[in-house]
Amino acid sequence: MALKLEPGSRLVVATHNPGKVPEIAALLDNRFDLTTAGALGLAEPDETESTFTGNALLKARAAAQASGLIAIADDSGLSVRALEGQPGIYSARWAGPTKDFALAMEKVRERLEATGSEDLSAWFTSALAVAWPDGAAVVVEGQVHGDLVFPGRGSRGFGYDPIFRPTGHDLTFGEMEPAAKDAMSHRARAFEKLKAALF
Repeated sequence: MALKLEPGSRLVVATHNPGKVPEIAALLDNRFDLTTAGALGLAEPDETESTFTGNALLKARAAAQASGLIAIADDSGLSVRALEGQPGIYSARWAGPTKDFALAMEKVRERLEATGSEDLSAWFTSALAVAWPDGAAVVVEGQVHGDLVFPGRGSRGFGYDPIFRPTGHDLTFGEMEPAAKDAMSHRARAFEKLKAALF
């Protein structure tokens, strides 16, 4: 049977970061009743996979099984070419237990300086997984390429947005209007694929 999502369905977003919910709700055209794994008191599974898609699937399946609801999870991060793709799946971990992304961005800058490379190219990846309580799942991935700017600029968005400037643009993700970023971000590209698959 084709997997479909019915508008108005209650979905659990497999995150303990409430900041992700408005963005995900908007990308899903506000068609669903969203709650979070954090709000339901679900444990955060250990992200043991070696890829974004693997971790997104692991988080979605854990939330679906624990809640009995359809779950959506994203795993996303920044990859820097001169750092051989780091921080990659460890993007959140570079921010430490307090999720201090100023610290994480400084770590990226220091490690880039240590390489001596002048290559500032980087890309964001977003993997999205939707899992049903019976184990069925769909997973997609989107990317956006650009380069890094130091010091970071702008206070919008979250994570590494202030140091990432998408190809063909002067503004960083941290400076862009949310709608402009949402129109072209890695997460938006992944959501387009997801909507094509599920709606």
